[in-house]
Amino acid sequence: MKTNVLLGTIALAGLAAGAVAADTLEDVKARGKLNCGISTGLVGFASQDAQGDWQGFDVAVCRAVAAAVLGDPTAVDFTPTTNKVRFEVLNSGEIDMLARNTTWTFSRDVDLKLEFGGINYYDGQGFLVPKELGVSSAKELDGATVCIQSGTTTELNLADFFRTNNISYEPVPISTPSEAQQQYLAGACDVYTTDASGLAATRAAFEDPSAHVILPEIISKEPLGPLVRHGDNNWGDVIRWTLNALIAAEELGITSANIEELSAGTTNPEVNRLLGTEGSLGEMLGLSPDWGRNAIAAGGNYGEIFERHIGQNTPIGLARGLNAQWIDGGLLYSPPFR
Repeated sequence: MKTNVLLGTIALAGLAAGAVAADTLEDVKARGKLNCGISTGLVGFASQDAQGDWQGFDVAVCRAVAAAVLGDPTAVDFTPTTNKVRFEVLNSGEIDMLARNTTWTFSRDVDLKLEFGGINYYDGQGFLVPKELGVSSAKELDGATVCIQSGTTTELNLADFFRTNNISYEPVPISTPSEAQQQYLAGACDVYTTDASGLAATRAAFEDPSAHVILPEIISKEPLGPLVRHGDNNWGDVIRWTLNALIAAEELGITSANIEELSAGTTNPEVNRLLGTEGSLGEMLGLSPDWGRNAIAAGGNYGEIFERHIGQNTPIGLARGLNAQWIDGGLLYSPPFR
């Protein structure tokens, strides 16, 4: 009996210690910086400008979180991570969150002990080929050499697609998008496969994008989103509801142009709760009342971020598609702020 009591006491102490160790929100506040893992370089999503500053769709999520927690969208240290080590870097505590075109899957959620904070881009795996190859369908790729990033969901998807269609391929493993671009342009592979958004970003960086074609087949579902470690529920809530704030802001008509005016108070209770002039949502998260306002002001609402970095008027040229608001026929949908 005494042994059981002792073991129970030790177990409870261990749980308490784990809870303290997992208080990422307090760590970020004390540090005064958010440590955010991003891609090693993917135009439109995470790349450095001429001044060496990180810009992009995923980068904007990091900046929104920094603004929500610290009131400063520039209070971020970015850590470029490869596909192979991104989860190890997150679980080691080197970074506080990962915002790196990462697919939400069962095994990553359950087996790798990761917690996804929602979906910021609905994607699917596609194929990029030189126009001169004369291919109009992925089903015509029998015997092709295919550049594919190791440690990604695309490896299994590719194997399944070729097996289902009774065709063969030769994989050419690569580690980063930049390596994929180099190998593909050098002719080391006939095809490059990854998420369709990544293919559009890669093609946009080519000297002659029109010489390359993204084939029509989308062979998988790739819901991409930011993620944190299991066991730190409060921090997970901060990431989740910051992303939801950006999505809800677009639906509610809150923009970078009118947020100051709306922050003075409106007749819409949900807008007021989101911007902190009504209710206590910030207190529930352990943040200031204006956390939502700060997150949105960092780079605008979801739609503004999308159009600035990867929309149809950018070199990436992506249509909203599934990433349109639900009221516009897309899948984008935030739970209510109440």
